[in-house]
Amino acid sequence: MRKYKINLLSEKEKTLLDNLIDFSLNYLRYIIVITQLVVIIVFFYRLTIDQKIIDLRESVDQKKEIIKIVLPLLQQAEAIDRKTKEINLILKNQKEFREKINYLLSIFPETIFLDKLEINNRFMKLTGKSVNPNHLQAFLDRLKNDRKFLNVKLVSIKKTEEGYFFLISLENYKN
Repeated sequence: MRKYKINLLSEKEKTLLDNLIDFSLNYLRYIIVITQLVVIIVFFYRLTIDQKIIDLRESVDQKKEIIKIVLPLLQQAEAIDRKTKEINLILKNQKEFREKINYLLSIFPETIFLDKLEINNRFMKLTGKSVNPNHLQAFLDRLKNDRKFLNVKLVSIKKTEEGYFFLISLENYKN
């Protein structure tokens, strides 16, 4: 047996609102499902981004701790470096001073007596006396000929009963 369904009522014309309602009822479920999928994807993406942010914060915190630990060591290393440079400068100055003195002592005549010696980084002043003016002249000539000092000058000489008192200025020692 077959059943037939007969509709005797005439179909009523659908209005725009009716068409809209039919469309929304038929396709709204697809739109909702797609929207839910997008929301779920965004949620999982947000979870991964949040985890990356947490990892980065932990990494930054670790690096801050490393910097806190290393900073005093760096400051100490800089202080040591500064002191080392100062020591090297002092050693260099001492070496130059020693060279000046050794050179001066190596050519200093035995007949000249030194009363006072002033030494600076740039100049030396010799104050003393000599019995023989020829020895003093030979000493000055040797200083000028050796050219270890850029400027060799006899500042003053004074003859007394004890001998010749002199002041010699030596400037800018060269190695």
